[in-house]
Formats: sequence, C-alpha cells, structure tokens
Amino acid sequence: MRWGYKHSQKWSSGLRQIQDQESKEFLYQEVTRARREWEQACWAFQNAVGKDEVDVAIYTLEAAERKYQIQLKEAKQANVEWDVFKHGSYFSSSD
Repeated sequence: MRWGYKHSQKWSSGLRQIQDQESKEFLYQEVTRARREWEQACWAFQNAVGKDEVDVAIYTLEAAERKYQIQLKEAKQANVEWDVFKHGSYFSSSD
C-alpha cells in the first residue's frame, strides 16, 4: 500500500487535533491567570486604605475584570467547555 493522500489526511487531522488541544490548554491557562489576577485585585480593593490606595485598587480591579472578561469571551468563541471552577484543574498535571 502506498503512503499517499489518505495517510497524509490522517496525519494532518492528527496534527490539527494536537494543535487544538494545545490551543485549549493555552486558553485555559490564560483564563485561570486572568481569574487569579482578578481575585488578587478584589483582595487589594477590600484591603485598600487611603484615597490613593483605593483609587489604584479600583483601577487595577477594573483592568483585571476586563482582562478576565476578554479571556472568557475568547474561550467561548473557541467553543471550549470546562467545568474547571467546580472541579479544579481541567488538564492533568504531568509533574
């Protein structure tokens, strides 16, 4: 049997699946990073003292919230489905 078009298609399909998985993992990391930054900004706002510190905390919180929204929107557009916030990490750790 010749190694031709069918094998090439199969290999190409496998490569796309790997790239899709890597893309989903990257999106997952970006979403969780943005959520962590948002949580830290919430904490900073709750613990801010003085007008200047409160102003900086508000600015930081708004920026973190917007970044989190953007990351969630990207994940939604990529049709990624995670239940990570209920069950922990979506991807198993290889450590």
